[in-house]
Amino acid sequence: MYGCGYSPICKELRDLWQRGVLVCVAAGNEGQIEVSTADGAVELNTSLSIGDPANLEECIAVGSVHTDKPHFYGVSYFSSRGPTADGRKKPDVVAPGERITSCNSNYNPQRKGKSFAAYREDSGTSMACPHVSGLLAAFLSVRREYIGRPDEVKELLTRTCTDIARDQYHQGHGVPNLMRMLLEA
Repeated sequence: MYGCGYSPICKELRDLWQRGVLVCVAAGNEGQIEVSTADGAVELNTSLSIGDPANLEECIAVGSVHTDKPHFYGVSYFSSRGPTADGRKKPDVVAPGERITSCNSNYNPQRKGKSFAAYREDSGTSMACPHVSGLLAAFLSVRREYIGRPDEVKELLTRTCTDIARDQYHQGHGVPNLMRMLLEA
């Protein structure tokens, strides 16, 4: 569970990164665990909960924050936290990941009986990661000279984030800021 980026998937993602592919991964949803006690169950926030592949150095690991007020509510309770088992800061950044409207993969307009909506609301770092992927795609569409240079893009992304004043192992560098990235590139 607490690997340091050496699992088979991490090896493949590292190879992609070294070939110039920008890799974004969800940080995971292990930020809170339930512990049973004699008095009942207790929920605890956990450090060191970030695992493979999000603990890989050659990726952008994305945690989750509250959608509307990240500065007020901070990092989502479920968002996995660092540091990595070998002490590195992760996640790299955080993005909106609570109550995100997305496509419903179970939607089938031909289904008889119960009606299923084409969209649904969901929460998790898998909802946060596409925000960062889209931001980076927008950045690369304007600053094409950064295509194939993932180390430089990651450095620029993390350097230009907006700090939300939370623990560095919970928020990483903060919330990405596309305008600041474009201005500083």
